[in-house]
Amino acid sequence: MFKKKPTVKPLAPLRSSDRRKTADSIIAEYDLQPTAKDDTKVKDKAAATAETTALRNALLPDGVQTARFTTTHGPDLKQVSGTVYVGSQPGDDARVLWFKIEDRMYPTVYTLWKQPGIVPLLHTPGFVVQKLQGGADLMTPGLANGPPFNQKATKGAVVAIASLEQPSVPVAVGACLIDISSLGAVQGSRGHAVQTMHWAGDEMWSYSNSNKAGLNPPESIQGWLASKGDEEKLVEQAADLDIDDDDEDQGGVNLDKSPAERPDPSEGLGEDASADDGLVEKVEIKDMTTKEIDDAFRKAFLYGVYHYKETNSNQPNFGLEYPLTQSFVMSTLVQPFLPAYTPEQANSLQIKKSSYKNIKKFIKSLDKAKIVKTKERDQHETIILDVDFNDASIQNFTPYRLPKKETAAGTALGRGNKATSELDTSDASIGQKLEKLQYYKLKERMLPLFESAGATSHSLFTAAELKPLITSYIESENLVNAKNKRLITLNPTLANAVFDGSTSLDKEVLAKGSVPRDALIDRVLQASTPHYAIIRNNDPTTKPKSGAAPKIKITLETRSGNKTVTKISGVEVYFIPPQALADELRKMCAGSSSVEQLHGSSPKAPVMEIMIQGPQKDAVLKALDKRGVRPAWVEFVDKTKGKKK
Repeated sequence: MFKKKPTVKPLAPLRSSDRRKTADSIIAEYDLQPTAKDDTKVKDKAAATAETTALRNALLPDGVQTARFTTTHGPDLKQVSGTVYVGSQPGDDARVLWFKIEDRMYPTVYTLWKQPGIVPLLHTPGFVVQKLQGGADLMTPGLANGPPFNQKATKGAVVAIASLEQPSVPVAVGACLIDISSLGAVQGSRGHAVQTMHWAGDEMWSYSNSNKAGLNPPESIQGWLASKGDEEKLVEQAADLDIDDDDEDQGGVNLDKSPAERPDPSEGLGEDASADDGLVEKVEIKDMTTKEIDDAFRKAFLYGVYHYKETNSNQPNFGLEYPLTQSFVMSTLVQPFLPAYTPEQANSLQIKKSSYKNIKKFIKSLDKAKIVKTKERDQHETIILDVDFNDASIQNFTPYRLPKKETAAGTALGRGNKATSELDTSDASIGQKLEKLQYYKLKERMLPLFESAGATSHSLFTAAELKPLITSYIESENLVNAKNKRLITLNPTLANAVFDGSTSLDKEVLAKGSVPRDALIDRVLQASTPHYAIIRNNDPTTKPKSGAAPKIKITLETRSGNKTVTKISGVEVYFIPPQALADELRKMCAGSSSVEQLHGSSPKAPVMEIMIQGPQKDAVLKALDKRGVRPAWVEFVDKTKGKKK
């Protein structure tokens, strides 16, 4: 998790009461409370208290400091935040002893080296530890010294990991993704066993408020293994593996078996193994240079245009409908053709990591190369008016292997598919049919006007239903002005029911004694209580809700000085899952996205806000249109334009 340096805020002392409370929560969570209950070990209450105090001080020494931190984790660089606890035992330098993420405390290797046995200990060969220290997870076939395994290594449990070469020295900390204690065998198994959270050598290990380098692991630690004999036995087991280059390719399987008996190499250690890789995962992948990223984007665009030309040869403009928006170019002509075969490559191949920095400048570079013809629109977008299919770079383009849909990149179409294929998504809102109805509930004083319809204070009417009822009342009371049929003469019932003096129009109408027919109808609607219903796929069970029908809000904002972001909120009432929409927009716009609770929304009925990098109004409207949302139901606010002076 801490492969990249986290952002740590300034340290602050932890109050004594909070330190004791935190230490007690660790003791309870890790079941470290002394179990002895007889008088031979704990003779009195004072001794028990002293023992608990000593345990607290061992876990969280006096003078410990805390600070909030943020970091990124996983191939999608998901933002993670938490708290670090920095302290030291007498004679030691201050180090991060614990870190807290999502209300769970994890010990660092510094704590494990001082407090043997506080978590279950698992083992794996030394060459696998090298992979773990690059950020890989421990896979099931990589588990050594078992079965049976530690009975406390259940699903979700925090565990320590040590190498067979130094079996008493934990060098990594993780959380069990499966119930390891119940495993009957590991060879031939697949999948992640432990998610690696921290290891000796990462940025949390190297963190120091005195700028000192991280401490190397000790040679051995008493207390982690039952006896010295167990340690010697595990070391001998590691030596018997006789690891060489060929053996490493087996990815942590039992090397005592013959090659024919060994499992497939892709069942080894690390994340998302591939038999072609030798080792199941190459965690350390060389970062792509800016020039390589630029070339990848340019080739992807040429591939996209080439693909349209080849698959739509009988259509005008080869199936392209001008103008081409920025979001269309990225989602249809570029993203599906990027050579992103691994999560790491997908992470590198982002427009923000190119020299262009955004899709607008990328399209302008194509115009400069005379491959396309562009035009500025709305000050925030560059659109393509024409593509030169006769350009040599398109005519002479040589297709390359595309990633499959099931690869970690998840954006390629694969061979043989059209560039116009829909995004593969499980979002049930795509293709739904929506209808928005506006209702009006009559107030008590207005009921005499609608006696003919049998209206009550609970009745709901649409505007189309109210208009003929009002007309019927006017005609039954002979209120149409004889000289001007557009004017309606007020009678006491009509005046009291509708014109209550709450608006300036009311006073003017009451003074004149008449009102235009259209103004009367508008005033009746205005005096009623609004309700709405958003009906999905003609669902007859939908119940109207009070209030005006909400709109989806799209907002452009400027952040960090000159970076534009697009925020979307209010999609839930239109039966659109925010996370699924955010995932699609991330792929369409080739930029990071996030989903967080909208500030100020109710915790009981939270409204989520989606944020996507760049000015992505057109992409959002296109995604909403696929989900049955009409443009009239969307409110657009541009906060990037300066205020007029």
